[in-house]
Amino acid sequence: QVHLVESGGGLVQAGDSLRLSCAASGRAFGSYSVGWFRQAPGKEREVVGSINWSGRSTYHADFVKGRFTISRDNAKNTVYLQMNNLKPEDTAVYYCAASTSWWERTAPVLVSDFSSWGQGTQVTVSS
Repeated sequence: QVHLVESGGGLVQAGDSLRLSCAASGRAFGSYSVGWFRQAPGKEREVVGSINWSGRSTYHADFVKGRFTISRDNAKNTVYLQMNNLKPEDTAVYYCAASTSWWERTAPVLVSDFSSWGQGTQVTVSS
């Protein structure tokens, strides 16, 4: 089990940028794949992006391609989600999650692929 803490959320205007951080505990973090999910009120939790243990395999949902980028710094036990050109429909609670399974050529994308979750950080985008 790995402990995850998200930060960087807030209230911004449409077109602004935010960078979310997911800080993890544990020396094995460099072997975990990590995903970012979001959940808006009344909607299902959906994957935003994910990155495998090495950072060489990433996934970005179609609705964020060209705007959001996931990256990681294993030396800092941190995964980032850079969000540019934010839209009101991006408003949601954003969660990071870790998968202890070994992912090499792809990155995990299903909720069931992940075993540890953070508490979430609120992102609100006003029009």
